[in-house]
Amino acid sequence: MNIQTTQTLMRIDSHHHFCNRKLGYYNWLTEDMGAITSDFSLEGLRSRQKKLSIDKTVLIQAAPDISETKYMLSIAASIDFIVGVVGWVDMQDAEAPYHLARLSKNPYFKGIRPMIQDIQDDDWMLNPALDAAFLSLIQLGLCFDALVKPRHLNQLLKLVNRYPDLNIVIDHAAKPDVVGREFVQWVKDIKALAEKPNVYCKLSGLVTEAGFNPNYEGLVPYMRQLMNVFSASRLMWGSDWPVLNLATDYAQWVDVTEAFLSNTSQIEQMQIWSQTATEFYSLQHLD
Repeated sequence: MNIQTTQTLMRIDSHHHFCNRKLGYYNWLTEDMGAITSDFSLEGLRSRQKKLSIDKTVLIQAAPDISETKYMLSIAASIDFIVGVVGWVDMQDAEAPYHLARLSKNPYFKGIRPMIQDIQDDDWMLNPALDAAFLSLIQLGLCFDALVKPRHLNQLLKLVNRYPDLNIVIDHAAKPDVVGREFVQWVKDIKALAEKPNVYCKLSGLVTEAGFNPNYEGLVPYMRQLMNVFSASRLMWGSDWPVLNLATDYAQWVDVTEAFLSNTSQIEQMQIWSQTATEFYSLQHLD
């Protein structure tokens, strides 16, 4: 690839959802979340993305239901801009290895994401009942999206130490409390995880943690910290659409990211915009 300017870089959105409420999967999507309660179409998303030079995407689960995963895989097979799907499997089910093996036969299936942030037991991910599922992920070459919050980072570090061969990406930088400016402990915990070579992070979701009418300058210390500890080679950009509509819009988040990356090298920009996601998820369907 001959890179001339930022505009010629391939761009991959490594994290977006498709919440069709008619399917009945999304109990968390309540009326008080007015900005995202409408059924957003993938056609509308694609129209926005084309204007912003977003080439490909990874579709992420948003419901703890394997039926949603199968639905997303059917979408990926029929829409050319979706190049990967991260789904859901009940990891405590004795049949989890079987389900993972079957799903892995679909080339779009890249891994799973349990909704850890919504599970009351903060130690859930360390439950021995999950061992068979984690080992299956490793054996099948699948990835693990960690939907965690800062309170989970110590447990996540234990999990990483238990499974050093498991490729893990931290969604939304673990959702630090940008509004409350709880920065110091988050920095310490995220740095410890970044020391592990199998741990990656998504440059996504931060704007939502900054609240309504976010101060974008307040995001810079978090973004800079992620860049410092993970480097561009383990950092990937994601929109978190349509959830980001709670705080901003797709174009604004792209603008914020472009401004932050304006002083980085073209190689670093290439890594964050596409290469890291391509390598992490083993995306095989890029043009």
